Amino acid sequence: SRACLIIRCFESRNVSALVAAYSVYVRPVVEYCSEIWNPSLIKDINVLESVQRRFTKRLPGMRDLTYHQRLVALGLESLEMRRLRADLVFLYKIVFGHVQINLCDLFVLNFSHNLRGHRFKLNLPPCHSAVWFNYFSNRVINVWNALPSDETDFTSLRRFTKSLMSKFLVRYCKLNFI
Repeated sequence: SRACLIIRCFESRNVSALVAAYSVYVRPVVEYCSEIWNPSLIKDINVLESVQRRFTKRLPGMRDLTYHQRLVALGLESLEMRRLRADLVFLYKIVFGHVQINLCDLFVLNFSHNLRGHRFKLNLPPCHSAVWFNYFSNRVINVWNALPSDETDFTSLRRFTKSLMSKFLVRYCKLNFI
C-alpha cells in the first residue's frame, strides 16, 4: 500500500524521485530483519518480489519492459538478491566479531587447510528438517563457502560489502529474472 501511495500522492513523475521515495519508505519495511524471516518457498519469494515488480511497472516509461529490464534501467536489485547480500554481510559481522553473537553457538569453523577458496569457511551441520535447513545458520553457509577468494575482500566490512558481486550471487537466487 505504501508503494501505491507513492505513485498516487507524488505529483512529480520524475522516475529517480519516485525510486528514491520507494527506497526510503517501502524497501525498509519489506527488508526489515530479513536475516531472521527470509522466505524459502518460491511462492513467498514471489509475493515479496511482487511489491517491487508492481511499483516499477507503474513508473513512467517502464510498462513495456520486463522486470529484469526495469531493474537494470532503474539501477535496482531484486529483493531476493538484497536479502542474500544482507545474509552474507550479517554472517561477516558474526565471523569477525562486529555483533555480540557467539560464533560457536551458530557455526562450526572448518579448520582444514583446503587450498581452494577463502580461509574463513564454515562446516554445514546435518539438517533433518526443512525448517532447520532454512534457518539462517544453514541457508547462508553454502554461499559463504563458495565466495571466490580472489574477488572477495575480507579486510573490512565496507570492502567486503563492495566486493559481493551480483553476477556471483545470482546463482544462489531461487528466482531467475534474466
